[in-house]
Amino acid sequence: MLKMAVFVLADIESHGDMGRLVNALVAVKEAKDAGDTVALVFDGAGTRWPGVLIDPGHPVHPLYDAVRDQVTGACRFCADAFGVEEEVGRAGLSLLDQYDHHPSLRSYLADNYHVVTF
Repeated sequence: MLKMAVFVLADIESHGDMGRLVNALVAVKEAKDAGDTVALVFDGAGTRWPGVLIDPGHPVHPLYDAVRDQVTGACRFCADAFGVEEEVGRAGLSLLDQYDHHPSLRSYLADNYHVVTF
């Protein structure tokens, strides 16, 4: 069984950003379906996605909904920097601040996770 942490850094601005998001969600879904341990983290500009993805009318919502239980949370510092702390909260996600107000990438590596960024 693999352990994988997927960090979404892509913004919400372009078609390419949505492509990176979809690739991240598909990777999480594949790992989940295989019974792997997987954590999805929204970081950087990626903290803007949770507020968008909770809209049932968004074309990526069904894929997000399929992996929502794998979401660990969103970076506290970045959510604040991008002005989306409230949206992250409405999406029901935790704000992660294990290291200097950011999620701890090192903790995943120390726990033998494969870290993938999109």
